[in-house]
Amino acid sequence: MSKEKRQFRLGAFFMIPGHHVAAWRHPDAKADDVLKFDFYKKLAQTAERGKFDMIFLADGYAVGQNVSPTAIEQTVTVRPEPFTLLSALSSVTERIGLAGTVSTTYNEPFHVARKFASLDYLSNGRAGWNVVTSATKAEALNFSKEEHLLHELRYNRAAEFVDVVTKLWDSWEDDALVIDKTAGVFADQDKVHQVNHKGTWFSVQGPLNIARPPQGHPVVIQAGSSEAGKELAAQTAEVIFTAWQTLEEAQTFYRDVKGRLAKYGRSHDDLKIMPGIFPIVGRTEEEANEKKALLEELIPPAAGVGLLSAMIGVDLSGYPLDGPLPELPNLDQINGGKSRFQLLKDLAEREGLTIRKLYQQIAGARGHREIKGTPQQIADQLEEWFKNDAADGFNIMPPYLPGGLEDFVDLVVPELQRRGLFRTEYEGHTLRENLGLSRPANQFTKVH
Repeated sequence: MSKEKRQFRLGAFFMIPGHHVAAWRHPDAKADDVLKFDFYKKLAQTAERGKFDMIFLADGYAVGQNVSPTAIEQTVTVRPEPFTLLSALSSVTERIGLAGTVSTTYNEPFHVARKFASLDYLSNGRAGWNVVTSATKAEALNFSKEEHLLHELRYNRAAEFVDVVTKLWDSWEDDALVIDKTAGVFADQDKVHQVNHKGTWFSVQGPLNIARPPQGHPVVIQAGSSEAGKELAAQTAEVIFTAWQTLEEAQTFYRDVKGRLAKYGRSHDDLKIMPGIFPIVGRTEEEANEKKALLEELIPPAAGVGLLSAMIGVDLSGYPLDGPLPELPNLDQINGGKSRFQLLKDLAEREGLTIRKLYQQIAGARGHREIKGTPQQIADQLEEWFKNDAADGFNIMPPYLPGGLEDFVDLVVPELQRRGLFRTEYEGHTLRENLGLSRPANQFTKVH
């Protein structure tokens, strides 16, 4: 496909009730509705109206993920479980993909394979799995562990986890279900396979107790940008959710990961790289600036420090807000999110930011790229990254909900469509079809 005919892929990333740490305090945010189905129904249908490829639910396994003791008091720490919510949303949407975050650190492959296969059936082929590794001690303590696994071990486990899940999805061949009432044959036993996996982390016999999903495999999304994360993505991912501040950084990452695909027998188009974008949309520059200023005013200092502390894995609560970051550990001493730690450290050093300025800068985008301006200005910046091999599309992270999503759908999407950069209608019915991803072959299928 020529560069002139390429079009964006867009995901709507739902951190509820918005991606900004103080989103719940925004006067137009539906903070009272964070556990109400109608709120999520409206968000999903708004994103579908905007022809987004998918909605993308954030998730985690602990309340106390912020280092700050004020986390529960000042930030939103409740959220619905993704499978339950996405299954419900499948009944009130038709084309948009339904992606959920599920960790490989505190789950078992059989459960995850079965649940995503079920979601793929319920949605007629629209399921996506955001593969993550849990990174906080707070999560470990909820799963009978005193400490969470070391970074490298988490990724080793994740690689094997994804391998087992895909084997389970393939354990039924596509035509294994016969359902011949006259002959009394429900399934062809020669087309149903034990996986007999015995590895470092898992021992799984199989087969799965649900037939192969409509998409073959639900779309596999991955969000790590560390060295281990990039290698896992090149091996297993079909979409990467990543965070970069500059065009040059994004281009370097794009070349790096795409360059790793060949050794796994994969092509350039088998993987879509979609950086996170935090858009503040105004009909004028002045309106956009006013929206940004309002969000900054709403940040409780303790919540800002807590967010920053959690993201870099270092407690900053004892340091002066208007002073610089303290001396930070070396990257090899960090057992949390390595890529985000390095990104924030580099940002503070590059721009000479104090702790207060740094948390204000990342309280919305949380390390992802913030774009502020008119619809035309936002489209210009997205187009620049897209046309200069820095992205295949973007995950849009609205500042607050539902207004931030509505601004993008009603103001930015029409501008992207006018430029021929984004679809006006869905190309297919499944998430794979809309993302331009091929349906995977079944690894157990024999030549009959």
